[in-house]
Amino acid sequence: MIKVYDADERLFDHNGLKILHPNKAEVFIEDNGDYYITIESSIEDLPYLQEGMIVRAKTRWGEQGFRLTNPEKKNTKVSVKGYHLWKDSQNYVIVDSNVVDKNCNDALDHLNSACDVGTPFTTISDITRINSTRVIRKSLEEAIAIVVEKWGGHLYRDNWVIGVKETIGADRGIVIKYGKNSKDIEVKENWDNVVTKILPVGYDGITLPEVYLEAAMQYSIPYTKVIKFDQDINQDDYKDEDGNLKEDEYREALISDLRTQAIAYLEENQYFKCNYKVKAHIEGVIDLGDVIVVEHEKLGIKITTNVISLKYDCIRDKYTEIEFGNFKTQLKDLVKTIKGDTKEQITSANEVVRVTLENELNEATSKIWGKLGNSYVIYEGDRILVVDSLPKETATNVMMINAQGIGFSNNGINGNFNSAWLIDGTLDMQNINVINMTANLVKGGTFKVGAKINEAGRIEIYDISNRLIGTFDENGICVYGIDGSRVVINPEEFTGYDHTGARVFWMNGDEFHMKKSVIEEEITLCGLARWLGIETTDNTGIGIVPLT
Repeated sequence: MIKVYDADERLFDHNGLKILHPNKAEVFIEDNGDYYITIESSIEDLPYLQEGMIVRAKTRWGEQGFRLTNPEKKNTKVSVKGYHLWKDSQNYVIVDSNVVDKNCNDALDHLNSACDVGTPFTTISDITRINSTRVIRKSLEEAIAIVVEKWGGHLYRDNWVIGVKETIGADRGIVIKYGKNSKDIEVKENWDNVVTKILPVGYDGITLPEVYLEAAMQYSIPYTKVIKFDQDINQDDYKDEDGNLKEDEYREALISDLRTQAIAYLEENQYFKCNYKVKAHIEGVIDLGDVIVVEHEKLGIKITTNVISLKYDCIRDKYTEIEFGNFKTQLKDLVKTIKGDTKEQITSANEVVRVTLENELNEATSKIWGKLGNSYVIYEGDRILVVDSLPKETATNVMMINAQGIGFSNNGINGNFNSAWLIDGTLDMQNINVINMTANLVKGGTFKVGAKINEAGRIEIYDISNRLIGTFDENGICVYGIDGSRVVINPEEFTGYDHTGARVFWMNGDEFHMKKSVIEEEITLCGLARWLGIETTDNTGIGIVPLT
């Protein structure tokens, strides 16, 4: 049973326009990912399955609303896909909002309130960690994705309620014996990041006295890696009363922290990653996040996994597909990978050079170290390759160093190296996105700002408090006041607006218009008369003095 509502419905306190009985109605939900319904029904239902309309369907999580898109007609049937109402969050925009020292619940509420117009959403979270972030020119959907990335957790979506939960699912004692009865199971294994022996490297190149650490799990071949760990240990905590560093104590603290991080890394990466997809009902599975233990007889190990996606038949009231595993792409439809995000910025942004906040640089640094941790260095005599996977022929992201300079490719070792730093000092930045740059003097002729040659660019000016105070883009020059007022200058207008957006002054042809003005001392008109204030013992007023 499917209930159909108008596109602008908010309350769902009635049975809608019509109750449909489709041939097929399946809901797919993914942890921190997609959430949608697919419907197949008689062509007679086409008027009720139109773009933008809302349907309510029974799920294991109660009745949920989905907004329909792109209905398709085929003979006597109509098929349509509808995205969960939470996806409407992509239609609300945040221009610039700074979240400072807030828990996840307050961060979500802050960003929801910062949208260009009021939203229908209520936001919730049980995550108490304190964090900060800044969101500039993002949709609410993108902002929520940033929150999930920074605060952690799992998306919770219930009609107009959007939340982030610390944990989801439960351990219900479910065990799958892979290798005995696996013909109905699709299996995907990933050994790229397996480590059974590690050489950890910390601050300033420090290593452990024992040099290596080994995992409890060992395979027929060794999986050894050198891993660089960030260490945030304050030297001031290890200084004496005279301010001298107690080097031995500080070194021991670094070594202890490095060992702790390395052990945790081994624990996390000693087992290969695996995803399983079962096109059947698994008794006991109730929700996303449920724990499933997979016994791998070939390797003699047990791997603890979690349910990461479900497909539910709304008509038969049962799961028809369950995916579980210990790896997946987090927020695959909400947060792009480093490669994808960079590509998106290059192709869609209206700028190559942007002055951004320090936290954006920190995010980039974190991403870089994340990639470096999975990098491999190959020396080939006349060149050095840094690749993201082995063998080198399978690599996607490649850095090459030779006698001519340094080149970068995201198309493998034989792909085009689309940016380079040559030995003669030439820096080819055609495909480089600069997110933070400091310069005292830029010398040159014409300075072009744009995503590509002959495309519009944008310059932003911030004050010392990182508040946007001015822009220069294809719409002209705009200067912002603290109270929300602004002055706009372009070939079409010279206008001042107050904080409500109402015009205060403007040019119309060769005429200057002003709604209100305060003249403190005097004004001269056409060089013929002067208006000025007059004070006498008896009165105060305005006098007119002719000019000759």
